Amino acid sequence: MEKIDFYYSIGSRYSYLASTQINALTKETDYQVEWHPINSVRLIAQRQRSPFEGKPISGQYEWTYRELDAKRWAKFYGVPYLEPRGRVHFDSELLALACMAAKRLGKLEEYSRLLFAAMFQDSLSAIDERECITRAKACGIAVNDFQAVLKAEETVKQLDATINQAFNAGVFGVPTFIVLGELFWGNDRIMLLRHYLDSHRLRS
Repeated sequence: MEKIDFYYSIGSRYSYLASTQINALTKETDYQVEWHPINSVRLIAQRQRSPFEGKPISGQYEWTYRELDAKRWAKFYGVPYLEPRGRVHFDSELLALACMAAKRLGKLEEYSRLLFAAMFQDSLSAIDERECITRAKACGIAVNDFQAVLKAEETVKQLDATINQAFNAGVFGVPTFIVLGELFWGNDRIMLLRHYLDSHRLRS
């Protein structure tokens, strides 16, 4: 089965929205989606230019507009959405490492969905290590195993490698989908991704 690489960050509203469409995408296209958690803050820093620093470079980067836009997409998809900005305190690196730990323990997709729910669906004020452990337990990971893997040097190395892999593949933000050498950035590009795969199937 062909695969689609999905690069995402838990704190990204558009990554969350894109994640809600993956099951349908898999069924429609017969492509397997491979999840790649990253810390997008580090990826953007590696690119040495950030649209989120200083005065917004365009209206689409205004936080009030991004919140409105995300709520519109959530309504369109029929999924819950609570804006986390100013409400949820979290550490992007911790969340990326927690997902990588879940990957090493064979529960990446299920765990990522639980963290997305914590960020965008549940009325939490913080997602700290304790909450990460709670979500791990909820998807059947033994607490001791999760804690050990979360703090392991190999987990850090795998996250670093995934961020470098994304950088080298041309990823500049999240969510990003890569399939058959083509890069699609943004939740709103899923329709273009579908069209591309449909066209490719017709040519095959």
